[in-house]
Amino acid sequence: MSALLCLVVFATHAQRGARIAYIDMDVILSENKEFRTANQLLDEKIAQWKKEIEVKKIQLKQLQVQFAVEKILLTPELIADRELEIKDFAGEVVSLQEKRFGPNGDMMIQKNQLLKPVQDQVLSIVQDIAKERKYDFVFDRSSDIIMLYSAKNYDISGLVLRRIQVQERIMERKEKINSAKKVLDGVSN
Repeated sequence: MSALLCLVVFATHAQRGARIAYIDMDVILSENKEFRTANQLLDEKIAQWKKEIEVKKIQLKQLQVQFAVEKILLTPELIADRELEIKDFAGEVVSLQEKRFGPNGDMMIQKNQLLKPVQDQVLSIVQDIAKERKYDFVFDRSSDIIMLYSAKNYDISGLVLRRIQVQERIMERKEKINSAKKVLDGVSN
């Protein structure tokens, strides 16, 4: 895939000189208020999930210790039952960890839901900038595409950030106008 991309870039460059730009999504996300707030909420949920798992691990350890103490007093059938009970509980702990932090777990789902609106906004702005400035390619420096060198003058992250901030200010103004209208409507009634 990367070789094909490079081949296309070089072929295009040979014909007319490709115009290339890049962004750094990590920088854009770190400057986005919405993302920071949502990320903070996600961090709080992750901390709760970790506590939940730790409580289960402590309970498992207590079951194991209690079983070790009582084992000499139990019949073979009761020993087998308790061992099965402990094994099932250990499986529940592993399942809970997988549910919360696995590849398709709650953390990944929440993170994707968190990133989607910001990524859509950035993509829209990048497409607008690319059309305006006639860029052939815009790369994300923070993604898996390996960028061995990039000159700062091709970095349009700042431009993307400024446009996001402009959109945010416009939305804030609209919200203020709407709330002022509501207050005025409430006074006139």
